[in-house]
Amino acid sequence: MIKKTEHRIPELLIPASSLEVLKTAVVFGADAVYIGGEAFGLRAKAKNFSMEEMAEGIAFAHAHGTKVYVTANILAHNADLEGAEEYFAQLRDMKPEQPDALIISDPGMFTIAKEVWPEAEIHISTQANNTNYRTYLFWWKLGAKRVVSARELSLEEIREIRRQIPQEMEIESFVHGAMCISYSGRCLLSNYFTGRDANQGACTHPCRWQYAVMEESRPGEYFPVYENERGSFIFNSRDLCMIDHISELVEAGIDSLKIEGRMKTALYVAAVARTYRLAIDAYLESPEKYHANLDWYREEIAKCTHRKFTTGFYFGKPGAEAQIYDSSTYINEYTYLGMAEAIVGGDEPLVQMEQRNKFSVGDCLEIMKPDGRNVPVRVAALYDEGMNPVESAPHARQRLYVKFEETQTGAESGTEAGTGVLADVEQYDIFRVDKPRV
Repeated sequence: MIKKTEHRIPELLIPASSLEVLKTAVVFGADAVYIGGEAFGLRAKAKNFSMEEMAEGIAFAHAHGTKVYVTANILAHNADLEGAEEYFAQLRDMKPEQPDALIISDPGMFTIAKEVWPEAEIHISTQANNTNYRTYLFWWKLGAKRVVSARELSLEEIREIRRQIPQEMEIESFVHGAMCISYSGRCLLSNYFTGRDANQGACTHPCRWQYAVMEESRPGEYFPVYENERGSFIFNSRDLCMIDHISELVEAGIDSLKIEGRMKTALYVAAVARTYRLAIDAYLESPEKYHANLDWYREEIAKCTHRKFTTGFYFGKPGAEAQIYDSSTYINEYTYLGMAEAIVGGDEPLVQMEQRNKFSVGDCLEIMKPDGRNVPVRVAALYDEGMNPVESAPHARQRLYVKFEETQTGAESGTEAGTGVLADVEQYDIFRVDKPRV
């Protein structure tokens, strides 16, 4: 049994692209959530939060004991600074509650935030290329509470940083999600090819594209880089996954275990948050319990949309095996169908939900519950917004009322009969199916 005084208890930090995803992250185990507003964040293609949505999300998170951090981590140009003062003032004055911290990378943005909101807790983004303890100490002396380590650091380097910085200072490190081909996300490929700046939040991910090689003096003559018939994806990194190494992360003294993915769905967030939550809690309770459940953690984390996995730089510089050369596609075995918004009705309650992919009466699905259970169910009945019975839900984002029955077996074949027993569904449960939907 690990005593809580022996190690720093790590925070589980989960991304959220929308209010729905924020609520999912909170319910499925996040200690903290990081979100972006409609300006100054590095995920311009994400849905992001209006000020009203942000206020609602913060209130929801705080009611469940979860913190919310707001990103303002662009590498700012002169024109970007004009609205920054007003933006930080809006965050400072947000009602009913303020965000818990700001995530910033640019020294100019840092200075403005400190002038406008001196009491704000500031975390220094990985975009600032934080690779050594002197950099950590630099930001600490300026008033930063936490620094996000560059993805290029090994566990040994992080342990050394922990030894050299004040105990009150916090280290945050990415433990799961997409890896960047460029150094800590500072990439010019997107800007060069498309005019959309990765450092301003508009990356088009050209590192995932297919490439050929051409020598300058022989224009139009392409030299093949042989991989397979599907192409040569020479910049395409595997996804980071450290679910097998919770013990090493905790023992390195990391304060916040960060999941990448501020453009991901509620299904992805639920699966990753739940798996890491259960793994962290099991390890802190007993390393033996954590190791005994490793197969389940691996199985569940593989159900998320992902590329093949790597441990990145944590155990040394990655070699050729950290790249995926034959494809740029994700592994996506499960389809997101929706989230339980409310339970309505009396003796035979119905689940109110907004459909995200088509399903029909008789289909067998799986309910993801925050405690780790995956409950197989059958769709016994479907009703539209006017409570008219329907056979299927073909329209995107259709409002539905659903009666679910538990099934005896899983949702693999799609032919199991319901038991007649109403499924125990709660608000914010996630519905998924393990086969593609048309």
